[in-house]
Amino acid sequence: MVKPARAHTRFEKARIIGARALQISMGAPLFVTEEELRDKYSSELIQLYGVEDAKEKVVLDPMKIASLEYEQNKIPIDIDPHLKEE
Repeated sequence: MVKPARAHTRFEKARIIGARALQISMGAPLFVTEEELRDKYSSELIQLYGVEDAKEKVVLDPMKIASLEYEQNKIPIDIDPHLKEE
């Protein structure tokens, strides 16, 4: 992801994550590893599958994957900020 010219608004963030989640759900390649996903969402995996099985399971929710990509600035999507010209 290109470094944004300014911080995204909550609406821009939602649009970027939503668009990326749609891409992921349709089979686009991921820009985060399975290990990064397991580390981030380990508590949820443990609640769902137990301690032993959580080590083998992966996160499949496209919104969670897109959110992690956004947090790590790995999403290949950005918006035109329409900055004022001075």
